[in-house]
Amino acid sequence: MSDPVFHWFLPTGGDDHAVGAGTHGGIIGAQDSAPLPRSATHRAPTLDYLTQIARAADQLGYTGVLTPTGAHCEDAWLTTAALIAETRRLRFLVAFRPGLITPVLAAQMAATFQRLSGGRLLLNVVIGSSAAEQRGYGDPLDHDARYDRAAEFLDVVRFAWTGERFDHRGFHYDVEGGLLREPPAVIPTVYLGGSSPAAIRLAARHADVYLTWGEPVELVAEKVAKVRAESGDRDLRFGIRLHVITRDTADQAWADAERLIAGLDDETIRQRQASLRGLDSVGQRRMLDLHGGDRDRLVVAPNLWAGIGLVRGGAGTALVGSHAEVAARIDEYRAAGIDEFILSGYPHLEEAYTFAEGVMRR
Repeated sequence: MSDPVFHWFLPTGGDDHAVGAGTHGGIIGAQDSAPLPRSATHRAPTLDYLTQIARAADQLGYTGVLTPTGAHCEDAWLTTAALIAETRRLRFLVAFRPGLITPVLAAQMAATFQRLSGGRLLLNVVIGSSAAEQRGYGDPLDHDARYDRAAEFLDVVRFAWTGERFDHRGFHYDVEGGLLREPPAVIPTVYLGGSSPAAIRLAARHADVYLTWGEPVELVAEKVAKVRAESGDRDLRFGIRLHVITRDTADQAWADAERLIAGLDDETIRQRQASLRGLDSVGQRRMLDLHGGDRDRLVVAPNLWAGIGLVRGGAGTALVGSHAEVAARIDEYRAAGIDEFILSGYPHLEEAYTFAEGVMRR
């Protein structure tokens, strides 16, 4: 078994010491456009703060940082481009949505990023979990149609990266005389996630790394097996997206986990659960089904806690425990087929140090 790859997360929607209604993804599924409340300890996603996190991740030995996409955060391409010169080795896992830009332009942007960064770009292709949010960007397609378009999008992108002039006539895109001035010397690794049949078909065809959110090990193993079976002979890697709360003792970790959600009231949880249930993401529903919005059901597997998912969209589970316990759970995911771990914690700056020093360097 090869060594695990650890990535961190750039909180481009803001950071905090606690989880609240305005936490990452809070706008997704919201029924109105009213600003969501922020705590007194909220940290704005300024360039200075994100630079602190990126430099820390670089120095601590994380391979890369995931930068999210959506209406709740700053643009991932622009933010990460601003951090290229502030880091030396760190890779940037840039999340973006096919369909909001043309595939040849996306191929050009990626090629430029590779040249400017010395080959440090990774691409996280996000199809979109909210039809309402997609419509807010001017995209009218439904769930499965977005996946069909993404397959064609990636076909065009990958051909553009060959550096050859080409024409393409497809259902979603027509390209006449497509040509990059200079293709990337290093083709970016493509990360794709999703739990629906359409998502698994797309990942089996186009992903270099298939991503899942932090479900219990046995469910992750089932998903890995399903994607492998669908992908045939393709050489796929697998990654998982998790939060971490790792401390010197398990008691300290669980106390800090409870403190993270201590300020959440029942009405806020009810509203966020209802909004998240309205999304068309199968993966999001699987996250919600782990706990059903019930505070008494948040420990969903050994050391796997779903408290963050009471209000946060997307990744809603955390590995909680002593450094040794968290390391043991990571080994279990590795045995289930996971190669890469995309991690985060609140606040992201401090938790990057805690995990690196307590688990990565063991």
